[in-house]
Amino acid sequence: MLVMFVGTDRTQTAVNPAQVTFVTQVSDGTRIRFGEGRSVTVTEPIAAVLDSLNQALRPHD
Repeated sequence: MLVMFVGTDRTQTAVNPAQVTFVTQVSDGTRIRFGEGRSVTVTEPIAAVLDSLNQALRPHD
């Protein structure tokens, strides 16, 4: 399942929550890190990002 966020350049960004390794707050939003030094910065606050990622990882009925 992919989760949609708004990138700092105002484009939509799709994230696979299973590949996320680290999430941190930065001055212009939230940085989501993946393996091999890849990252994306989104405009949503860290709490909203974590909630969306956690919901996507939960088993669905």
